[in-house]
Amino acid sequence: MEMETVLRPLTVLGGTLVITLIAGWVLDLLLRRADALHSETPLWGLLRRCRLPFQVVLCTSLLRAAYRSAGILPDHAFAVGRTLTLVLIASVSWLAVRVATAAVDSTYARYAAVTQDDARVRRVRTQVTLIHRAVTAIVVLVAVAAMLLTFPPMRTLGASMMASAGVLGIVVGIGAQSSLSNLFAGLQIAFGDTVRIGDTVVVDKEWGKVEEITLTSLTVRTWDERRITMPVSYFTGRPYENWSRGGAQMTGTVFWHLDHSAPVDLMREQLQHILKDIPQWDARGSGLAVTDTTPHTVQVRAVVTAKDADDLWTVRCAVRERLIAWLVTHHPYALPRIAASEATPRPAT
Repeated sequence: MEMETVLRPLTVLGGTLVITLIAGWVLDLLLRRADALHSETPLWGLLRRCRLPFQVVLCTSLLRAAYRSAGILPDHAFAVGRTLTLVLIASVSWLAVRVATAAVDSTYARYAAVTQDDARVRRVRTQVTLIHRAVTAIVVLVAVAAMLLTFPPMRTLGASMMASAGVLGIVVGIGAQSSLSNLFAGLQIAFGDTVRIGDTVVVDKEWGKVEEITLTSLTVRTWDERRITMPVSYFTGRPYENWSRGGAQMTGTVFWHLDHSAPVDLMREQLQHILKDIPQWDARGSGLAVTDTTPHTVQVRAVVTAKDADDLWTVRCAVRERLIAWLVTHHPYALPRIAASEATPRPAT
């Protein structure tokens, strides 16, 4: 009898482990074959990440169903059952998150592969990222609530909280007003297409690219590798510059302050020669004109174009540098000068 008391739990544990390993291997084999047959979608390959949570769910389910009859720790059967229930809830939520992640990543990968419009790809990427975060948050909240409900004292507490839901709702609503505002702002950004991951923006006089968008915050990576994190409600309640909105192509300007004798016509010709040697210029347009004058200088402005903000910055810097070098070498008289002369002596009295 004592031998049976020892062998039965070991047999159930060993059998459960063997069944779990075999089931995991079979699942992985089927997913690999499906991935090979349907190479047009990465879904089946991404679902292979679900093997471990699937095995945990299967193993916990089998043990949950057989632990009493197997006599596993009979003196602590209640604690064993409670523990297995909590592990099962956690593993099911883990599996659900992995499946949702695979579906979201597969959808985005397929859309990005067939869409040539970069703006649309970034819009879909922003939407699926926020949807994935929302689904994950919901699954985690449901899992935590289900775990708490397995404890009888928590059920009583829940009934008490429902009785005072009116007062608590007002208190929570006032305290979480900012958080709820950011949450709804995140959903508005996701489906309103106002700002997307990868957009080039200017906020608070800082230029950078949107690196990450969550349900409550947004991170901008500046040109000098700094990260600026701000609430998403900023982008729904304040004005900002989005250089990627409506297409990535951009037009920029370069200014010089020169002497009145500057050879403007020759500068126009030289600008065209310079632009032809800059690969970042997209050849959509260019021009040069005198836009202002002062008693000492004239303001000359060049207009250049590029396919995106990064290339535009490169073109502007190159044009400014090369045209100044050309003026210094061939027309130094065109550089701004300050005229000075001897003061007229005061007449004798």
